[in-house]
Amino acid sequence: MRLNELDAKMKCFEISNDFEILPEIYMIARLDGRGFTKLTKETHPYKKPFDLEFSNLMVETSKHLMNCGFHILYAYTQSDEISLLFHKKETAFSRKTRKYISILAGEASAKFSLLLGSAGVFDCRISQLPHRELVMDYFRWRSEDALRNSLNAYCYWNLREENKTATQAFDFVKGMSISNKNEFLFKRGINFNDLPLWQKRGIGIYWKTFEKKMDK
Repeated sequence: MRLNELDAKMKCFEISNDFEILPEIYMIARLDGRGFTKLTKETHPYKKPFDLEFSNLMVETSKHLMNCGFHILYAYTQSDEISLLFHKKETAFSRKTRKYISILAGEASAKFSLLLGSAGVFDCRISQLPHRELVMDYFRWRSEDALRNSLNAYCYWNLREENKTATQAFDFVKGMSISNKNEFLFKRGINFNDLPLWQKRGIGIYWKTFEKKMDK
């Protein structure tokens, strides 16, 4: 088989998986850390349940993604995940999903690894949302997930400090209501409502325009 024939044959397989997002559809990319539980517990044992240094790494990685060649309006990060809202008129790479997924996962992994000083890998997926209300629902969803995870994490790590095993702590928290979790923490001197907002709701990053005065 000649090279041009082989090239044409192989290109067919590429095209068959080269999906394009329709115009006027909102795109949100969500990136998640791969194996970050081990990374943050063993390789780099960060403070539990939240560590400001790790949060700053995620924020800086998010900022980098907002400057890597796509028109991204808003970034949101909580725990080991990042969500990116593209401008509705984004047309880079003809809106091909494989391009967004591969480039963003690569950019995030590279930036985070450089900041951390060792390998940190992200995966990526794309949500396609037909109207603004669903975009708002998406970020409400991630914010509520952050709140739930934060409450569970504080309960879990307090139990671990009381010498409960990982399984015991997980099962104990799993069976508690939200009010009981808050009461559990309050008895240990923690008012969940008073905790830093970034720990409960995550961090949002957006562009802001400033007028700069030129020196005469």
